[in-house]
Amino acid sequence: MIKLIIFAIIYLLINHSNLNAGNDSDLKKESILQALESGADYTVNVLLDEKGKSNCDYNITEGRWYNYEAPWHTGQIIFGLVETYKILKKEKFLNAAKKAGDWWVSLEIKDHPKLKGMIRAVHGDHAGDVIVFATVSDGTAGMFKLYDITKDKRYADIPTQAGEWMLQNMYVKEYGVFYDTVDPKSGKVIKENSPFWPKKKNQMLYDVARPNNEGSLFWDMYQYTKKQKYKEVFIELCESLVQKQGEEGLWMDFMPNHKDEGVFHPRFNLWYAESLLNGYLLSGDKRYLQAAKKTARIFAKIQKKDGTIYYKNYLNGKEKRNSICGSAVAFSGIVWLRLLDYGVGDEFRENIEKSLNWLLKNRFSNDHPDPNLAAAFINIRTRHKKGKIWITNRDIGTSFALRFLANYYNYFFSDK
Repeated sequence: MIKLIIFAIIYLLINHSNLNAGNDSDLKKESILQALESGADYTVNVLLDEKGKSNCDYNITEGRWYNYEAPWHTGQIIFGLVETYKILKKEKFLNAAKKAGDWWVSLEIKDHPKLKGMIRAVHGDHAGDVIVFATVSDGTAGMFKLYDITKDKRYADIPTQAGEWMLQNMYVKEYGVFYDTVDPKSGKVIKENSPFWPKKKNQMLYDVARPNNEGSLFWDMYQYTKKQKYKEVFIELCESLVQKQGEEGLWMDFMPNHKDEGVFHPRFNLWYAESLLNGYLLSGDKRYLQAAKKTARIFAKIQKKDGTIYYKNYLNGKEKRNSICGSAVAFSGIVWLRLLDYGVGDEFRENIEKSLNWLLKNRFSNDHPDPNLAAAFINIRTRHKKGKIWITNRDIGTSFALRFLANYYNYFFSDK
């Protein structure tokens, strides 16, 4: 009799535990769906202007928006909205993505003798109004995603056309790099004196050129056109990244890392890691997978116990805590999830959960008194600019959060 009672108690405890686990899973799923919808609504209603362009950076103390590399910021918004639409199936999100895509393709240069086929992807901040390679490529991934779901060829043709222009005019094949910038007036590629280093004398190739594989542009161009030359260029860039990666898993020779200070950027290196994962998908070369994993490990190392990742991180393990980089929390999670999906990411499970919990908790409330912040994901950048403290919440906190939440949902809940 006693044995039966003990067995019954154990049975009830096990089933109660399973029931709670099921409830926790359902609650997590619902929280993700709510965050996706809330974040996407904020994106549609606040982040995109009447033309479909991202408003970019919101100065919290001034209550004013400032432009900042709008083509790539808008492209990331498109990416986030498309991924959200695939899950929620709400046409307003796809319609907003298409409006943003229409603005993006409107940047095509048609009347300049040297720049015809390129897009007006100007930096718009400290580098001035030069056209920047990464301002194009960081936005193209969203455009190709938009093409995939709409089949509107403009959304793939214009990025491909720009990529072809950059391939013809900016590629230094023997070194596996692309020049960074172009003068929008003359159409000349800037091969000396990078606007990113205005005070630096005796600039070398790596000061004006980088592997520039952010956004995996040539991978997408190959998928779209099936032209072998784009596949070859993408693989050459992946090879370049493997060769130029440091033992710590970063690419410290290239800005916006600062090798002299031992400071690395919170997203730049992740973009390269993401492109290497695409290289692995394309080629099956495990060196690319392992290189991406090295990058993933250093971001796992700098992530705090509560999930926070700061904007400015040092190789010695220190960080500056005046800027909280929600986009890095999300982007790291995207890379960790892909490594998990490829069977080599079990060590990052805890980090993935930290990123999820951080993103769900660290949002401006839906009823925040400032409508420019209500429902935004946190991505605070603090700088000294124009003689004062410049505190912004950046759109990319939300666009990267949408991408990560969609990826997390698809990995853990899409078949449930």
